Amino acid sequence: MADVPTTAGIVVIGAGIVGNSLVHHLTRLGWKDVVQIDKGALPNPGGSTGHASNFIFTVDHSREITDLTLDSVAQYQEMGVFTRSGGFEIARTEERMEELRRRMSSARAWGIEAELVSPAFVKERVPFIEEDQFIGAFWTPGVGVVDSLRAGTIMRERALATGELTVVPTVEVVGLDTEDGPRGRRITRVRTTGGDIETPTVVIAAGVWSPKLGDMAGISIPLTPAVHQMISVGPCPQLAEKEGEISFPIIRDMDTFCYERQHGADMEVGSYAHRAILHEPEDIPSIEQAKLSPTEMPFTSDDFDPQLEQAYELMPELLGAEGAEMRYAINGLLSLTCDGNPILGESEVAGLWTAAAVWIKEGPGVGRAVAEWMTHGHSEIDLHHSDIARFHQHQKRREHTRLRTTESFIKTYGIVHPAEQYESDRDQRLAPMHDSQAKLGAVFFETAGWERPFWYESNAALLEQYGDAVMPREHEWDSRWWSPIINAEHLRMREAAAVIDLSAFCIFDIEGPEALDVVQTTCVAQCDVAVGKVVYTPVLDAKGGFRSDLTVMRLGDDHFRVVTGGAHGMADRAWFTGHLPEDGTTTLTDLTDDVSTIGVWGPRARDILSSLTSDDVSDEGFGFLSCREITVSSGSGKGITVLASRISYVGELGWELYVPMSRAAELWDALLDAGAPHGAVPAGIGVYGTTGRLEKGYRAYGAELDSERTIVEAGMQRPKVKAADFVGKEAYLAQRAAEPQSVLCTLTVDDHTSASGTKRYMLGGEPILTRDGGTLTDGHGHHPYVTSAGSAPSLGKHVLLAYLPPSEAVIGNELAVSYMEELYPVTVGSIDATPLLDPANERIR
Repeated sequence: MADVPTTAGIVVIGAGIVGNSLVHHLTRLGWKDVVQIDKGALPNPGGSTGHASNFIFTVDHSREITDLTLDSVAQYQEMGVFTRSGGFEIARTEERMEELRRRMSSARAWGIEAELVSPAFVKERVPFIEEDQFIGAFWTPGVGVVDSLRAGTIMRERALATGELTVVPTVEVVGLDTEDGPRGRRITRVRTTGGDIETPTVVIAAGVWSPKLGDMAGISIPLTPAVHQMISVGPCPQLAEKEGEISFPIIRDMDTFCYERQHGADMEVGSYAHRAILHEPEDIPSIEQAKLSPTEMPFTSDDFDPQLEQAYELMPELLGAEGAEMRYAINGLLSLTCDGNPILGESEVAGLWTAAAVWIKEGPGVGRAVAEWMTHGHSEIDLHHSDIARFHQHQKRREHTRLRTTESFIKTYGIVHPAEQYESDRDQRLAPMHDSQAKLGAVFFETAGWERPFWYESNAALLEQYGDAVMPREHEWDSRWWSPIINAEHLRMREAAAVIDLSAFCIFDIEGPEALDVVQTTCVAQCDVAVGKVVYTPVLDAKGGFRSDLTVMRLGDDHFRVVTGGAHGMADRAWFTGHLPEDGTTTLTDLTDDVSTIGVWGPRARDILSSLTSDDVSDEGFGFLSCREITVSSGSGKGITVLASRISYVGELGWELYVPMSRAAELWDALLDAGAPHGAVPAGIGVYGTTGRLEKGYRAYGAELDSERTIVEAGMQRPKVKAADFVGKEAYLAQRAAEPQSVLCTLTVDDHTSASGTKRYMLGGEPILTRDGGTLTDGHGHHPYVTSAGSAPSLGKHVLLAYLPPSEAVIGNELAVSYMEELYPVTVGSIDATPLLDPANERIR
């Protein structure tokens, strides 16, 4: 192999499945002078790729992970290293069968062949399984196993064949050098045991060692090495005469958190049922110290014994066969993150990229997507859930990662509700009015560390007042992490007013001589507006897909304030920062921790606000989509200076009020006190983020809007396109000139009654089908599915948003939604941004 070169166009650290995929796709896309290094020997340098369970189940509830998995499978198949075996996920309980029905919804939505089958069906294909141990199964014919080491070798060899790759094994990185620049630090050098490499671009694809490398450059890569236990029992006579590595479908025994996978004459049994066994990257033994490999830790049998007994119950004749014994047992290390997603993208150090916390099933897909991102500024597959920029400061702490992964490890095969909340490491960010909210019985959900009230138990008395209009849900799954109080708060807002805590907003100011150019370049909407105007705008990538949607306020000629959601706020900040001029004269200042936001909306909102200020808040004096500072009186007698923005995400008259954190509690109390005579109540994010916005058909980033959607398909195009250039403009103009391939529609559920007589309420992610259950396909080849679902109490309907094929996007069209494997009739109510409630937007005025 080659010596360490002194310079490189790009250095990829890691020769596992991700690093090998990256060098292949980078050279394929034209990158020159690529250097790949690893501290281990090839083809198996000692990382997780060499020992990880190499089977691939394709169905995931996340479309992003599913897309990466399907792309990876396609690449493995093209290389000839994928063996299709089929796979079963078996259920021992009715609760698990309900989850498998939900998995069928995801399979149908993503277009993956799958079927719910009986124990007898499983027994026919896996004759050594005890069918009396389970009640049903989820069958995926496309499941298979991959030779991940061979795949890595093939991709590396393809990159070598271009003449642009230099591979240097058995050298270890000992330092990453950076230098300061006008917009922050930039990577300049990789220091190794074999010499230093000057380079402008580095990718850390080092699996469980990635945090250690990130520390060298002063960045956080918040993953933790975690143990997954696996044993191999054999030789099993039932398997010995079969040809090849695998002849029987793989079994996932979901309720025992185990799997059984044939490997030649052996049966591998793996477990996710044991306690979370976490390690620090620095504590992983060296290659010289490791008995097997650094990521194959000594087996702890006490953790595995209960699952081994359950595996024997499922396959007693096979695992208990004469001569079969435990031939191999490890505590294998893999990477876990606080939210279960990979860590991909460019870090806050310019030129320093990450491709970490990736499993074998996603490896080639991640390699291709990250290479596209590095080359074009975007990837074909939307990666926003995996973007390293998503992490807030508290999420970058190793303690946070350890606590969250300790809690989530057992959920690997768990039944996880879409709204389920973490319990660990809470109360990291509390709004100034948190104590007041707690006294009101707030039920807190967490977003980006903020504790946000989702509803208030103090409003429970409204349930009797509104009766069945609160649309109660009788099924436990549908009503888990939900309350009819949300709908009661919604109805009170529509008839009087509601006060809503929005402290989780991310807020940053862009100031300086080039401030206008920065927002004009990043935003689709015209931002060269009068001082005091508010602009709602999409933000696009170069191919015309959504990067975000957010609000911009012009506070001065050279001063703009950007307000965006907490969950995606750090990525938005990174995007705007990346478009600042190099000379440093225009700056971005993050005000998230300094400014709180409180919303007040409803037909009495003006009455409430006018009772607290002498400033003109009339429609004539304070028009919609305008902002300015006003003075609000409080109980302390000292006026509070508030930046009031007349905008609405719930379709009602009202304002977002931006106030210093130090005065936010005062403002909160003042609004509640002034609102009480008008019937106002505090309302939670359940109203703001779901019921209010869905009645108005407002789109949400991460649900309806992502990088694979267009403004035209989302029904958000405006009559004109501004003259100023902006990112994605060329693509956007082409989209406007072409026929849309899908259309975002609002649908209402006509009948919620299930076969059992229980009314069921969709939660999101379910496939949209023809009325008789036939499959629909849009112009992209995608099947429609529910992007958002929730109550519309003012309409007395359950509302779904979904992208439909243009031919089906017809008002009044009768379709169906599949929920838990039953069809429910739905009707298309809107085929553009026209809301079902108040289509003329009179209530906002």
